[in-house]
Amino acid sequence: MHFELNGEQQQLADAIRRWIGRDYGFETRRAIVHSESGVSLEAWATMVELGLTALPVPEAHGGFGGDALSMFAVMQELGRGLVVEPYVATVLGAEFLRQGGGHGALLERVAAGETKLACALGERQSRHDAFDISTRAEDIDGRYRLHGEKLVVLHGAEADALIVSARSAQSAVGLGSAANVGNVQGMDGVSLFVVPRDSAGLRITGYRTLDGLRAASVVLDGVMVGPDAVIGPVEEGAAILDAALDYGAGLLCAEALGVMQALFDTTLEYLKTRQQFGAPIGKFQALQHRMADMAIHLEQARSMALLAALALTRSAGSAGSANADAGVNAGVNAGAGRDADGDLAMRRRVVSAAKYRVGLAARFIGQGAIQLHGGMGVTDELPASHYFKRLSMIELTLGDMDHHLERFIAQPGFREAA
Repeated sequence: MHFELNGEQQQLADAIRRWIGRDYGFETRRAIVHSESGVSLEAWATMVELGLTALPVPEAHGGFGGDALSMFAVMQELGRGLVVEPYVATVLGAEFLRQGGGHGALLERVAAGETKLACALGERQSRHDAFDISTRAEDIDGRYRLHGEKLVVLHGAEADALIVSARSAQSAVGLGSAANVGNVQGMDGVSLFVVPRDSAGLRITGYRTLDGLRAASVVLDGVMVGPDAVIGPVEEGAAILDAALDYGAGLLCAEALGVMQALFDTTLEYLKTRQQFGAPIGKFQALQHRMADMAIHLEQARSMALLAALALTRSAGSAGSANADAGVNAGVNAGAGRDADGDLAMRRRVVSAAKYRVGLAARFIGQGAIQLHGGMGVTDELPASHYFKRLSMIELTLGDMDHHLERFIAQPGFREAA
């Protein structure tokens, strides 16, 4: 399938690339990472000025109503520049709000860049299963009291509000077992809440992660929120959670693609300039074969990341054009085909396939690039190690390869009826 960005998408991607090349170089990023806050208010202001925070927000709430294909172009460029600002966390939080309806005023503040969001979903026992929720929500005369702990909340300490998943106290805890991977049916009692960072009983402990970004541990000790904090119907948040997580996984696939492309390019340049025995090491046939294998992995990952963006665009009901419909149908029909669950099963299948294939490519390209750089590849002074660290963290975020392979297999239509 042939795909090209439209004019507006390409212009935005070019603008982001120019900004990163001019004001967000490698040394600038290193300084931001090692600063006390770990993020740059100046960089965030530029992202807002470029319209990045408004892009995924519906037009009714001051945004541009950009679909997953538009976000695909943006995330590639942010991945290429290893941008550490809390953009993915905020955009994923905005998707929860969009899926749930309501919260228009909050979405308007997100679009204007005035509010940053974070998603507090993972727990100590849940690993990659976001439906394994032990955080409790008690109904107290129409208000809700939250008890629980959330771990590895990306940019939790930088957020103005958290999206928190919880289970009603009356429901069974830990229903998100392996048998329920990728299946929202039977996931009763899941609710989603917007929790302001200044809420009483909320404790946030931030720290820096392996890849230079920031995460946090969050404790909810009797945090009280009103009925207006609920996202979507009470105790029916599983479907929203499922859809938003797929959206987030699609964003990460696009970001990983940009990271891999940058890592491939810098490795190729190194092979052209590094000399051994009086010749560039890129002339050695064994290294050429390794680069060819890396290029194949990169293109296969690009195809799957794009297919995921197309699937998410169609699933969201966007007017994503005939190209989106044709692309998704071609990709799905060539694979497991359509089934009774329609777009829902297709979205899950394609996103999990993409997350798995992108993770496989990230591991191969990352390890290959480090080996081709030799001992220099693992130093903090060279960009290669930073690209590889980010790829490693993306692979572990919103489900690793094993999780998404299991989820893919669990979808209807994978095995033919006997």
